[in-house]
Amino acid sequence: MMTSGKQYKVGVLGATGTVGQRFIALLAEHPFFVIHALGASQRSAGKPYIKAVNWKQTQPIPSAVREMIVQECKPEHFQDCAVVFSGLDADVAGDIEQSFRLAELAVFSNAKNYRRDPHVPLIVPLVNTSHYSMIPQQRALHQPPLKKGFIVTNANCSTTGVVVPLAALERAFGPIESCIITTMQAISGAGYPGVPSLDIVDNIVPYISGEEEKIEWETLKILGGIVQGDDGLKTFDMHTKQPLRISASCNRVPVIEGHTECVSVRFARRPPPSPQQVREALQAYTSEAYTIGCPSAPRHTVYVHEEPDRPQPRLDRDYQSGAGVCVGRVRQCRVLDIKFVVLANNVAIGAATSSIINAEYAVLKGIVGGQA
Repeated sequence: MMTSGKQYKVGVLGATGTVGQRFIALLAEHPFFVIHALGASQRSAGKPYIKAVNWKQTQPIPSAVREMIVQECKPEHFQDCAVVFSGLDADVAGDIEQSFRLAELAVFSNAKNYRRDPHVPLIVPLVNTSHYSMIPQQRALHQPPLKKGFIVTNANCSTTGVVVPLAALERAFGPIESCIITTMQAISGAGYPGVPSLDIVDNIVPYISGEEEKIEWETLKILGGIVQGDDGLKTFDMHTKQPLRISASCNRVPVIEGHTECVSVRFARRPPPSPQQVREALQAYTSEAYTIGCPSAPRHTVYVHEEPDRPQPRLDRDYQSGAGVCVGRVRQCRVLDIKFVVLANNVAIGAATSSIINAEYAVLKGIVGGQA
């Protein structure tokens, strides 16, 4: 599927923050998304973007937005946008994103506020694009019903990395019964300015507030299906057809970008697959987002390392522009069945890149219209 040269105006909420900056850096060279509006706090509104932002990306501020005037995060400033990306902090995202949805705008959010909403898809675009089927119901439940507005969220950065190989393994070998995850999460996951230097230099912090619960709950929503009840309403089944038990332990480590996760899994299938079968299944896994032509989707959804000491954040986080997931050290687990190491770029596929691929998918599937 192609967009036939059409371009789509997009807006970015929270444009001066860490995630908003990443959205802008990625969208500046996008083949069919064109940045049309930027939103931030009242403090930044009315200023040219270059004067409102403390730019912390590795490339210069894109010329297309340097002098663009920052607006308040109000729907009337974004009415010409086909897509609105939200990089807002959770403490303000809820009401603002809701107002944009009610104004018939398509919101793709990196914030956590609507991830647990029973009618909002929580989509990792390399895994569960089928959950877009919930959007008509989300629109219909509003009074009056919405015609175009909706919210889609992407997952927590640490959840995103682990669900991709889990989805690949469930596709190949059937349900996973149990999963133990230990994360080593980069400091950029805490935003800017992030973790104080005296807390993280020469140290590991074995606690990230709310993170373990997010992984354990979000994974079930993402890997689960959608069922229709007797009342005709669809619900996310939370993987209840084959219950999946997850135990996560989360740690902050002195790495700038790239979340590393050590994962052990037990399959319902007996006997379980061998390590070589697991490697082959991971290598063969391809996302629908790539198949239909989403330009930001990685060719290699999962890259499997054969080296015994890979993946590593510094060496592997930017492979495929950080849009895929790297897996290594696939081997037998003496407690469960199989164990392996996952690396995902938390500020790319773990954040803005996921939202952008989600929006690309929605455009290519006709869920979003309104080209420039």
